[in-house]
Amino acid sequence: MTYTYYKNIFADMPLPLAYIDRDLLDKNITTTIARNGTSKTIRVASKSVRCVEMLQYILKSNPTFKGLMTYSASEALFLSQKGFDDLLMGYPTMGKQEIDALCQVIKKGKKIVFMADMEAHVFLINEIAAKHGITAPICMDIDMSMDLPGLHFGVWRSSIFTPADVEKFVKTCKKYKNIELIGIMGYEAQIAGVPDAVKGQSLKNGLVRLLKKRSIQKLATFRQQAIDICQKEGINLTFVNGGGTGCLESTTQESGITETTVGSGFYAPTVFNHYANFKYEAAAGFAVQIVRQPKPHIFTCLGAGYIASGEIGKAKQPLPYLPNGAKLIDLEGAGEVMTPVVYNGNEAITVGDPIFFRHAKAGELCERFTHLHIISQGKIIETVPTYRGEGQCFV
Repeated sequence: MTYTYYKNIFADMPLPLAYIDRDLLDKNITTTIARNGTSKTIRVASKSVRCVEMLQYILKSNPTFKGLMTYSASEALFLSQKGFDDLLMGYPTMGKQEIDALCQVIKKGKKIVFMADMEAHVFLINEIAAKHGITAPICMDIDMSMDLPGLHFGVWRSSIFTPADVEKFVKTCKKYKNIELIGIMGYEAQIAGVPDAVKGQSLKNGLVRLLKKRSIQKLATFRQQAIDICQKEGINLTFVNGGGTGCLESTTQESGITETTVGSGFYAPTVFNHYANFKYEAAAGFAVQIVRQPKPHIFTCLGAGYIASGEIGKAKQPLPYLPNGAKLIDLEGAGEVMTPVVYNGNEAITVGDPIFFRHAKAGELCERFTHLHIISQGKIIETVPTYRGEGQCFV
């Protein structure tokens, strides 16, 4: 899409604003299904979407999509109240009030699965579930990282690192009467979330691809070992979840996997500019307004300093997307209020015009805006609230 295309659509809209190009979203949905293959279902990661209407749209777009992976206990409760079911909590919670509220919802028939990797998690869930007279479903989160001399390739996530850890946790779960271990989840962050085709970093890219290849072999073995241990202990697993947008091809090769998880690929933030094996369309973006022009080729915008989480670095900045050729200034970057952009391109831009940006990560964009403008075929077809627009702030 071109700068003029988006500029015309939003000509009469107050800025800043955030938007979803549904035509490009549909392409990303098609790409995701093709990469995933036909044997696994896809669970949608809500943290990357953070908009009820968009979650509904994605789930209804194809039967391959089944259920949500949530990022907060309060969010899971909110989504259940919005009519969603089959919610897998992607992270553990130690919030007694949240667990109590979710147990009440489970008692009414909703399918909500707690995440756990420590006995402290299981003990608390069991205690509250017993109070409500229910059996709360539990998913075991296993660690998918790879340790090498001087390098922890992956993220510090779960406390379950080895087959012995798996066996210990499974036996721990069996001690408690009001929980039931029904699933395994392992998120291979070092495969899904680490770019391997960054321009100007050919040596590092090669090393990352090598580490990914080794890691894929290790994690596939560990995940199958976890499945085997559960079966040996008489655990009836109803699902085994793995993967992320960045590693669908490798995750779906594992016979034990029943479902994958995708979130960021729908919006396609800038992190996905730097992967070798797939390409997504820039479906999500935001527009800020030029309010100053201190030099002929420097245009200063109001806003745009929406920094993504993770390790500190330039890769977490939002980037100018359109017009083509617009760039941040290294010494200033994206600012809290003012963001200067250097532009020497062919578009005639001036004070009052928009510059379109893309966020570095997917869901965090929605924390900055109360609404998303949904566009298709050159016009705004709908404006929908984000979580923020519904008065929600979960983490």
